[in-house]
Parts: sequence; structure tokens; C-alpha cells
Amino acid sequence: MAHYRRSGEIPPKRHTQFRRPDGRLYCEELMGEEGFSSDSSLLYHTGIPSAMVDADPWTPGELATTPNAPLLPRHLKLHELFGEDWKAVDPVTGRRLVLGNADVRISYVVAGETSPLYRNAVGDECVYVESGSATVETVFGALEARQGDYVILPRATTHRWLPNPAEPLRLYAIEANSHIAPPKRYLSRYGQLLEHSPYCERDLHGPGEPLLVEETDVEVLVKHRGPGGTLTGTRYVVPTHPFDVVGWDGCLYPYTFNVADFEPITGRVHQPPPVHQVFEANNFVICNFVPRKVDYHPLAVPVPYYHANVDSDEVMFYCGGDYEARKGSGIGQGSISLHPGGHSHGPQPGATERALGAEFFDELAVMVDTFRPLELGEGGRAVDDGRYAWSWSGRGPAS
Repeated sequence: MAHYRRSGEIPPKRHTQFRRPDGRLYCEELMGEEGFSSDSSLLYHTGIPSAMVDADPWTPGELATTPNAPLLPRHLKLHELFGEDWKAVDPVTGRRLVLGNADVRISYVVAGETSPLYRNAVGDECVYVESGSATVETVFGALEARQGDYVILPRATTHRWLPNPAEPLRLYAIEANSHIAPPKRYLSRYGQLLEHSPYCERDLHGPGEPLLVEETDVEVLVKHRGPGGTLTGTRYVVPTHPFDVVGWDGCLYPYTFNVADFEPITGRVHQPPPVHQVFEANNFVICNFVPRKVDYHPLAVPVPYYHANVDSDEVMFYCGGDYEARKGSGIGQGSISLHPGGHSHGPQPGATERALGAEFFDELAVMVDTFRPLELGEGGRAVDDGRYAWSWSGRGPAS
């Protein structure tokens, strides 16, 4: 994100002496991407960012996956993953893996407990808030997250989630093995969001003032790469609290973007999914389908045509309204549909005729398209309805 921000106290010139009131130097840390050749920020700590006093292995949940075999479209009912025990679940260690491949992992959690301090050293996280609200405290400062927010957390950002205890915090977590950013076609050569982009810098909300916490021997959980391309974790104990930054500036930082600020692009006939794109990463994209005026050609067909996107697996998370194309399939709020590459998918029987003449769709969904096949995590296997693949024909295998 090439939109410059600064917060707190910083020296007038980078990489120069910056002293505390007692005369000691602050510790300057550069947090940057792609080996000093992409976006970065400079943070000024009261403590030493490299210091630690203990470390031991940490297992970041059940991350094994199984192939989607036989190759089937699937309906996963995420709201069935958590019951009344949500108040004792936190937004980090409570995540249950739904789908994943070598580029991205999609998890779901319903939480009410404050999370441990945590950072993901594998890639950026894009966490969509289905419902509820929370404060996300980070080394850059605090973010306020509410229903409909995407919370973008750059790789290696130490943070913790503090849910509002009044209601369940429902999070759809998209964890990349790369960086997550606005699509390049929305950006000028210098990184400004262009006029044809469906959102702009005013819609992006960064952290508030720096957080300063005085505490010693603090645990931090770190998810990182393991042997053979696996994921693993380490639990560090650091001598002073990582929230010790008196100031920072740069173009790399966490931020929120609310789906209600996405301005939909519509046309006389049905528009393809790329007009709904909100973010991109290595080998996957994130789109959102928001309430909008639909196609206005006199003979328009508002719902999608059947399509075989042969290079992608399509994951649709239904999180609001009433998705027209899936009526009659059993899909509802909190559902995921997985349409794998190799399967031609489209509206359920009768949906096309029912939609003719519609002028507005009241629907909200977050879509992830991946360019490598997705496998099922333990959470996805647990809530697969087992019937969705047969919903277009009305019958399945003979019993």
C-alpha cells in the first residue's frame, strides 16, 4: 500500500540518532517487503526488537488437508462449526481450517476471548468480519474492526484481537503465502488508486496513535514456515512488551476497508467477476458481491451464465442478503460454495427465470478464486452437506 502515513514521534531524517528523554537511543526497525525493494515502514522502539528470553515449539492448529476427491462442488455450512462455547474461543488459536493449498488458507472462527499476541511470518492476512466488532491492537497502533470490515494485516505484524464481549465475533480469515494488495489495474504507476477503482484511499482506515504497554516476559505466538513447505509455529518470550513503538512512518501498515464502501460496477448486461475484485495476491484474488442495481438491457439476464473457469477454484462465502443464483440449493447465511476448476457451474434450476426483470440484488458475498486446486481442511470436512453436487439435477447416486 503506497499511501504514506506517519504516527507518533519520529526523527526528521531516517537512520539518524533519535534519543529518548533520558538520552538513550530509540531502536529503529525497518519492516519491509521483497528484500528492501518494495513497501516498508520505519518503527522506533523503546526496547530491542530482536530480544528474546525463551522459545519453544507451538502447533498452530490442525492444518492438514485432503484432496477434493472425487472432484465435486461442495456446500460447507460454516455456522455449524461453533456452538455456545464461542465465549471461550479466541480469534487466532480458535480458527478452524476450511480450505487450503500452497498459496492460501481459508479459516473460520467464532470468538469471544482476547487472542494471544501473534504474528504470521508466512504471509499477509485478510480477515473479513462477518458480524460482531473488535479492537485489533498492533505494533503500529489500534484498529477498530466492525461488521463488513476487511482487516489487512501485513506479514509479521505483531497484533492481538480484543472482541466486543456483547456478541459473537465471526471472522472469515484468508491467510496468504504472499502479500495482499489492491489490484494493479486500479493503481497508477506510483501507487495511487485511480478514478476507475471501486474504492479510494479515503476508504482505507489505518491505525490510531501508537500503543505503549509496559510489561515484561511477554509471550508472542509466531506462525512460520516449517520443513518441506509445511507450516509450524514458535512461542517466544520477549523481555519487554512488543507494543513499545513511540512513532513510525511509511507505506506498510495494517488497515481496514469496509465492504459497504465498495462501489459496484454495473452494466447493461451481466458483468464478469473481475469487476467485483477488491484485492489480489500470488495465485489468488479476492472479490466481493455487494447490493447493487443489476443489468438494465431490456432483455438482460441478471444472474450469471453457466461458466467453466478452467484455471480457478471458486470459493463463495455468503454473508448477507439473499444470493439470487443459489436459491433452491440450501445455501444461506454463513454458507460456502466451492466450485472447483473442471466443473461448469451456474444458477440453480429456475433461478434464471425468477431473476428476469429484477432491477436490484440485495446480496453480499466474499469470493476467493485460486489458481491452484483447493483441498479440504478439517473444518470444511466437518460441515460438508454432502448433497450440493446433485442440486442441479435433483437427484444423486442410487442408494
